[in-house]
Amino acid sequence: MTATGLSGRSVFLVEDEVMIRMMVADMLEELGYKVAAEAGDITEAMRLAQATEFDIAILDVNVNGKVISPVADVIKAKGCPFIFATGYGSSGLPEQYRDRPALQKPFQLDALGKTIEAALRGSQPISP
Repeated sequence: MTATGLSGRSVFLVEDEVMIRMMVADMLEELGYKVAAEAGDITEAMRLAQATEFDIAILDVNVNGKVISPVADVIKAKGCPFIFATGYGSSGLPEQYRDRPALQKPFQLDALGKTIEAALRGSQPISP
């Protein structure tokens, strides 16, 4: 995959499965993104969402049996875009966030890159 003008941006990654989190972090680096922070549980994700600067977040919908909504609320309040990663399909997304982009697990490098690019471009102001 070729680098875009959006590469080099930072990503906050929340995923409870360690091997999946490592794989997604590797995919992000391959796409030219920097992993700003990683969390494997809701408590840690809440703390990092508040304390870490990042350009976009990728959030597992179900983290150790808990819905990710409180973390998404913090990120939304910061004005940062986020993407859900789910094995449950769009019906598994928190109801108030069903309009947000979602990656169906398992996802490929190309789908990850395109979804991040679209989410980042959607959050950027339009130049005159």
